[in-house]
Amino acid sequence: MADNRTFTMIKPDAVENGHIGGILDQITASGFRIVAMKLTQMTQRDAETFYAIHKERPFFGELVEFMTRGPIVAAILEKDNAVEDFRTLIGATNPEEAAEGTIRKKYATSIGENAVHGSDSDENAEIEGAFHFSGREMF
Repeated sequence: MADNRTFTMIKPDAVENGHIGGILDQITASGFRIVAMKLTQMTQRDAETFYAIHKERPFFGELVEFMTRGPIVAAILEKDNAVEDFRTLIGATNPEEAAEGTIRKKYATSIGENAVHGSDSDENAEIEGAFHFSGREMF
């Protein structure tokens, strides 16, 4: 049921700033069920592979450096209409443009350090989830 799952990462900035609990509370209060979750740290190769779609963009190096500077919380979430509902919950990439009450409005400090990642499609949710989790890690 890929259309009922999405992938998220609580990024290094939010982990460093102690926001894991607040973000997870907001996610579960919004009706998402956590089916997989772990605290981990991406290697340079992990980040380059995960964000390969952005390889030609000028911010790629900064993105890889940011995503490898500290631990992240990777998670797969389940809910009807998971991808779209989660994108609404996290808000715009730029926290200044994010709606009040969204995760990025509350916890992000900039476009580059925007607290959380959310898959942008059902297909990418499946790919991104499989990148971080084996089938036996999902419940």
